[in-house]
Amino acid sequence: MPLSPPAERQLAHRRDIELLGYERVDGLFDIEAHIRDTKTVGIANIDRGGWIAPGEPLHDMVLRVTIDETMTIVACEAVTEHGPFAACPGGAQHMGRLVGLTIKPGFLREANARVGRIDGCTHLRELLQQVGTTAFQTLWPVRVRRAEERRRRLAAQGRSEAEIASEASPVLLNTCYAYADTRETVKRRWPHLYRGPKDTAGTAPD
Repeated sequence: MPLSPPAERQLAHRRDIELLGYERVDGLFDIEAHIRDTKTVGIANIDRGGWIAPGEPLHDMVLRVTIDETMTIVACEAVTEHGPFAACPGGAQHMGRLVGLTIKPGFLREANARVGRIDGCTHLRELLQQVGTTAFQTLWPVRVRRAEERRRRLAAQGRSEAEIASEASPVLLNTCYAYADTRETVKRRWPHLYRGPKDTAGTAPD
């Protein structure tokens, strides 16, 4: 279903954000993020020769975060191709301070403690939340493979499917509306963790 029809308007600003997740041959993973801001009208700017033309990037920054299977950052670098001020590229040089942090609850708070305020770039920091979710999506197939390997090991030990399922702890449980333990999604995928009403039709309301 599309959004409702908008009021009459004209485009003033465009922000493009692209995130890509790579599985490397050495077993690590690269998450690359690119943010680009453009205007539809020119703006005066002393540090950029006096003028930034329509369509010319006001901000253009790239961030690469390298993680291992535990979601721990092992390398991080950033480049500011365009910024509104001559000093802007300096904000990218501190992103390496994120090495050693693990992408998990509290990650953004810890990252901000290392590259927050005057020690970093606002726009590069804005990318970190998307980097986190993209990292999760990138590693998801790997985690599925690992879970299947574990299931096979337990099955080889004579464990029943019910016992194997009871030990599973889905990281997605209760992280969003669809994965609430009262939803049909959970009832269908992890019935032993379902906490919603047991209706006569055999389904849970969404």
